Parts: sequence; C-alpha cells; structure tokens
Amino acid sequence: MAEVISKDLIRGHTDTIVLNILQQGDSYGYQVAKRVRELSQGHYELNEATLYTVFRRLEKNGALTDYWGDETQGSRRKYYHVTTTGQEMLAEKKTAWEFAKPIIDELITGQITEED
Repeated sequence: MAEVISKDLIRGHTDTIVLNILQQGDSYGYQVAKRVRELSQGHYELNEATLYTVFRRLEKNGALTDYWGDETQGSRRKYYHVTTTGQEMLAEKKTAWEFAKPIIDELITGQITEED
C-alpha cells in the first residue's frame, strides 16, 4: 500500500482539488473520490463526509450547481457542475498556489544565512 499524505497537509486545498476534477467534466461523489485516489496514485483519499462538505460549501459559494442523473440501472446519482464563478475561483486558487509553493518550500527547507 502507498504511503498516505496527512489530511492536515492538504487541508485548505480540498476545494481546489474538487474544482480541478469537476472542471474536467461533471461528476458525482464516488467518481470524484476515485479520481482523487487516482491522481494522487493512492497517496491521498477524500473521505465521503469531507467530500460532501466541500460540495455543499462550493454550492453555497456559487462555484457548483448540481443535478440528478437519469441512470437506467442502479440508484440515481447527483452530479456536480462547475459554474463560471467556480472556474474563476479555481483560477484564483491555482495562481495563489503557484505563488505560495516556492515560498513554502523555502520556509520548510531553507536556511538563514548571517550577513556580515
């Protein structure tokens, strides 16, 4: 089994992760969770409670809408769709991440050097 990334390490980025997956195409909860596992190569999993909390928060913020699928087999699924607001939110979050990533790396691995 793959080493698992701490949920604390990713906390704060779950909205961005979900928006990224859904901007690639409408999907439902189980499929989003499966895609997270695939993209992380098994190193990270979003549990169901966290995932549906993210869905509700993003819907409340206008980033997602939902609709019921018309499956002919099995139970009906609720699908989630990224809105224009969600696309803008994702772009902002990606920009913020690209800015923060090297700074965080330096803060974690860098050393202070004394200047004469």
